[in-house]
This record gives sequence, C-alpha cells and structure tokens, in this order.
Amino acid sequence: MRTSKTLSFATIAFLAALNMPAAAQVVDNSDNTAYGTTSAEFLLLGAGARGTALGGAFAALSTDITAMYYNPAGLAQLARPGAMVSTYQYLADTRYSWFGTAFPMAGGARAIGLSVGTFGFSDQPVTTVENPDGDGRVYNVNESFISGTYAQNFSDRFSAGVNIKYVHDELGTAKATAFALDLGTNFHAMVGGRPIRAAFVIANLGSTMAHSGSDMDVGVTREPPLGTVDVPQEPQPARLKSKDFGLPVMFRVSVALDIVHQSNNQLTLLSEFSQPNNTKPGAGMGLEWSAVNLGNSGFSLAARGSYTIQPDNEVALTNAAGFDTQLGSGSFTKDGLAVGGGVGYGRGNFKIGFDYAYRDFGPLGGANFLSFSVSW
Repeated sequence: MRTSKTLSFATIAFLAALNMPAAAQVVDNSDNTAYGTTSAEFLLLGAGARGTALGGAFAALSTDITAMYYNPAGLAQLARPGAMVSTYQYLADTRYSWFGTAFPMAGGARAIGLSVGTFGFSDQPVTTVENPDGDGRVYNVNESFISGTYAQNFSDRFSAGVNIKYVHDELGTAKATAFALDLGTNFHAMVGGRPIRAAFVIANLGSTMAHSGSDMDVGVTREPPLGTVDVPQEPQPARLKSKDFGLPVMFRVSVALDIVHQSNNQLTLLSEFSQPNNTKPGAGMGLEWSAVNLGNSGFSLAARGSYTIQPDNEVALTNAAGFDTQLGSGSFTKDGLAVGGGVGYGRGNFKIGFDYAYRDFGPLGGANFLSFSVSW
C-alpha cells in the first residue's frame, strides 16, 4: 500500500508539472497557431453523451465502449461485451453518428473492439458568383472513419491500448483517405482509500489527406507567347492539385479522482489538459455523480457537468462574421459548458443505458446529444 501511495502521488506531481508550462502557453500573447491547417476535424466530435457532458475530460475515467474513442487503454477494463450507438443533429443542420462494439478476452486481460463514425450533410445547393441562389445542382459532404481497437492490462494498475483507423473524406466529388493511430495508457491506483486514475493519450497520428475528383477539373486558357498575335484559344482541360492536409492530432493528459466512493454511490472529479495541433491548448474540469442498483431495483442514475476552457475562442468577434457578441480576451464564456445525465437498468450481466448531454457552443448555439448502450 505504501508503494501504491508513492506511485500515485508521483503521478499527480508529474501531471501538475506538465500543466504548468501548458498554462503559460494558454496566456501567451504571441500567436503562431496553425488554424485551419488540418482536415477531417470531425474526428474530434467525441463519442456518446457521457463523454460530451464531461467536456472531453473523460480519458482517465472511460472504461466503457466509448473508451475506443477517448482512451483505447480503458477498453481493457471492460467488464462484459457491449455496444453503443449515438446519433444527433449537430450545428448548421449537420449530423454526427458514432457506433461501437467491444468484447473482453482472456478473462478480462485484454479486449478488442470496432467503432465507426460518420459526419456530414446532403443536398445543399451549389452557388456561384453568377448564381448566388444556386445553379440547380446540389452537393453532399460525407466524412467517416472505421477503427479497430486492441487493449491489454499489463498489471492490476496499468493498461495500454491502440486504435488503427481508416479515414474517408468526401466533399462533393473531391475525395481523400488517410490512416491514423490512437495510442493510450491508463494508470489506476488508490489514494486514501479512493480510486484515482491517470491517462495519457495521443490521437489521430497518421498520414496526410490530398483531395482529388471531378470538382477539381477546370478549363485553362493559356496566355499567348510574348510578341505573338493574341489568337482566341479554347480552354484546355486541367485538374487542380490539392495541398496535403494533416489530421487533427490531439494530446491529452487526464486525471480522475473519486471524491466519494461507496458501493452504490460515487462522486468523481475529472480534469484534463489537451494540446491539439490546429488550435490553442485547452483544459477542462468535470464532475459526475452516479448511483447504481437503487433500492435493489436494478436501476441506476447519473448526473454530469463540465466546463472546458477554450482560449482560442476568447477573441473579439465582429459583425462582419454575422455575430453581435464581443468576447474580450480572458473572459468567461458559455462556450465550453456542458451538462447531462443518464439512466440505466441491469439484471445479472444484462444492462441497458440511455444518456443525454447538452453542450453550449457560444455564438453558434447549442446541441443535444443522445446515446443508447447495451451490455451482456
């Protein structure tokens, strides 16, 4: 037990040391942030309403089906086979859906899983300078990934996992593909008789995406050589070449501590620091209360809430962007607030659950998230 406490406090000290330079990065006035330099950003939209309600600060706590998204190492602690589906109307009439299923193996020593995510919209009018209301054509955006997960417990306190993803991006007729890896670790121990968990995750390490398709076919009229007569020429067919765009790589450090830990009642405090490659670093805190098997009825309840600091959004917006809100640097904004809850029922190894979350996106409004899970 003495060794366990030493390791736990060492882990906390190490995470605190990591967050000190992170805080300095957040308030740094110099700005060389690589905004708009990545493709397939739907890979950052999450999985399930539980993780959304906790603001993404879920990597250390996730040991259910959604561990395949937040931290593949957590899947090694999956108690029984299960599946989850989550689909919701996202911002600007887009839709995001996520499905996953996973199976523990070797008596719980390891687990495998498969997950799929899709994002997009359909039948949007094609507008041009000559036809600002549409020229009669429509286009679709369809982005998707399929991922295989393997996770293993290396001891009673440490697990690691990996995702291998195939990513497909279709914007009209312009298409691109990529492959990516997620790598995660999970350390779990006890502090003062309370469980504590720490996680390190790096997501979406992979190849670049270069789009091609008929939407990039154009007609080019070459200029006549200098000193020659300007004779009218027919446009010659050509195809534009897309720049290679990287994937939205995300590094997470997360800690979760059970403030209250009883057999049927639990209150967990979560915190997370995140460093993406396409925007500024952020941090968040969440709180989850859960009660299981209420009155031996088989029913369980949960309530969740979180706030995520997003310093890249703390800028002065102008009316030119269509907003009438002014956000001063360092101000507290609604963007980042999330709340939610869940209800479940289980008997024996069979359990079903329904989760809900609402997240505020500031000037863009908010969105409702729903997910349904089953295990057996």
